[in-house]
Amino acid sequence: MKGALRVAVVYPDLLGTYGDGGNGAILARRAQWRGFEAELVQAVSDDPLPEADIYCLGGGEDGPQVRAARSLVDDGTLARRAGAGAVVLAVCAGFQIVGRSFPGAEGEPHEGVGLLAMETVKGEGPRAVGEVLVDVTGLHDLPVLTGFENHGGRTRLDDGTTPLGHVTVGVGNGGGDGSEGALHGRVVGTYLHGPVLARNPALADVLLSWALGGASLAPLDDAAAERLRDERVSAVSRRHRRGLHRRTGSDR
Repeated sequence: MKGALRVAVVYPDLLGTYGDGGNGAILARRAQWRGFEAELVQAVSDDPLPEADIYCLGGGEDGPQVRAARSLVDDGTLARRAGAGAVVLAVCAGFQIVGRSFPGAEGEPHEGVGLLAMETVKGEGPRAVGEVLVDVTGLHDLPVLTGFENHGGRTRLDDGTTPLGHVTVGVGNGGGDGSEGALHGRVVGTYLHGPVLARNPALADVLLSWALGGASLAPLDDAAAERLRDERVSAVSRRHRRGLHRRTGSDR
């Protein structure tokens, strides 16, 4: 690619509630560690969205989420750049925004950017809160993903829309089919916080490879990150098994 890889954290002033801006920092740093020039841009909502190779959207509260979606639809840059092959990682509120529609504070629908064929509605019952494990089915050769979800929406994928994976622990999209996230082309949506790329560096490298034109990436020393990932997977799996055991025992 010509020039530096440009990674934009989209509207950190509106979609920065859960620290998902760290995903942008991870992508830029992992590119730099491999000798690529990379620029990290904090794209605030007061300015036009800049041209970038990767866009990262994070979680946010109801009001800021609506404002962010309205600005992105009116601006048009995200849809145009995604159509031209830019990579998009959208987390939680950002994931809902890149669908067709999502609910406001009272459940009323708001227009999304339309990068993914799905819609989100206000969920009934308690919020989905807690650790999540996801078996990846939409991308090849990725290990189990670990993250933390905190959302009240329920996301329904259109027939033919590919989920990122299926939950073995947690709620995920909450549509009743066990799916988590969605993807289309180079657009990836998920409910996983963590930030998700800090917990799952293999996913970060998939996005980087796409943005770098399919370049083969030199391996990095991810021992520390993998220890964290393995610890989370093991701990969450143990708690899940204990919970299943308690529920099974109480039914007797």
